[in-house]
Amino acid sequence: MDAPQRKINYQLECEREIAKNSGRIPRLLLHSCCAPCSSYVLEYLTQYFDVTIFYFNPNITPAEEYRKRVSEQQRLIDEAEYSHPVSFIEGRYDCNEFFEIARGLEDLPEGGERCFKCYRLRLEEAAKIAADRNYDYFTTTLSVSPYKNAAKLNAIGGEMEEKYGVKYLYSDFKKKNGYKRSIELSAKYELYRQNYCGCVYSALAAQQKASENLQKTNCKESSL
Repeated sequence: MDAPQRKINYQLECEREIAKNSGRIPRLLLHSCCAPCSSYVLEYLTQYFDVTIFYFNPNITPAEEYRKRVSEQQRLIDEAEYSHPVSFIEGRYDCNEFFEIARGLEDLPEGGERCFKCYRLRLEEAAKIAADRNYDYFTTTLSVSPYKNAAKLNAIGGEMEEKYGVKYLYSDFKKKNGYKRSIELSAKYELYRQNYCGCVYSALAAQQKASENLQKTNCKESSL
C-alpha cells in the first residue's frame, strides 16, 4: 500500500522563499485573473517584490466583459497604495486560444480538467514573459480564490519553472484570511465583482445555480 502523500503548505513555502530575499527587492511577474483577486495579493506581495501585473485571460467572454475587467484592474493599480510601485502588462486577447484547449471538455463541471488546462494556458504564457524579460519570479493570483485548486496551480507552476528557467513563487494566497481581505479591499475600492470565473461555461454554471436557488426559494415560500 502506497504511503499517503504529504500535504504541502504552499503559503508557508511562499514565506520561506520571501525570507531568502531579505535585503533585496526581486522583480516578480504576477499573472492576474481580475482586480478583486489581485487586491489582497498586491497588498501582500508589494511588501517584498517589485511587481508587474500580467493580465492574460483569453478565457473571458464576451469581449465587453474582458475589457471591463481590464479597466478595473488598471483602476485598482492607479487608486491603491502599495509598498512599491506596480506596473502593468496586458497580454494578447484571443478567446479562440481558450476554446481550442477546451475542445472536447465543454460539458465537464467547473473545477475539472477544462479548468486545469486553462490554468496551464495562462501560467505558461506568464512563464514565457517572465523568462523573456528577466524577471526573478512569476506567480498567479488564482490561488486566492477558494474555488481554485491551489495544489494543481502550484504543480503547473513548478513545471513551468523547469521548462522556462524562471522561478515560480509557490503560494496559496487564500490562507491567513487572504480571501477575506480581498473581499474587504474590493468593497473599499468598489471593484466590479463578477459572479463567474470568466469563460462561457462558468457563466452558464452560474446561471444554472442562480436558477436552482430561485426555484428552492420559491418552493419554500409556496409551502408556507
